[in-house]
Amino acid sequence: MKIMISTRGDFVSPRFDLSSEVTIATCYDQQLMEEPRTLILSEISAEILCDLALKENVAIIICGGIQEEHYQFLTWKKITVIDAVVGPYADALRLAMENQLQSGTILPGVKSREVAS
Repeated sequence: MKIMISTRGDFVSPRFDLSSEVTIATCYDQQLMEEPRTLILSEISAEILCDLALKENVAIIICGGIQEEHYQFLTWKKITVIDAVVGPYADALRLAMENQLQSGTILPGVKSREVAS
């Protein structure tokens, strides 16, 4: 099974449609089959990301926010979308491989922002 994560540095990208990089991992029986690979895209576009997911035969997409039309398209194509994930992508990948990642998960390692009053 292939898992694609929209990333920004070491974290899940906050927006799927504004992500210029993705990490793709191949796993089987909760183990990585090879080192995950990161792709830097020349253009920022949700359509390009959707096409890439189809070409790579991705089974799961992990992302932050995603527009409804792209979510519906991907799920129609039988790709599981786990959205609204915040935190380090390596932790998100590990939980996804263990089948424990859910939409809306906030992972440890996210620093909270204090608002000055």
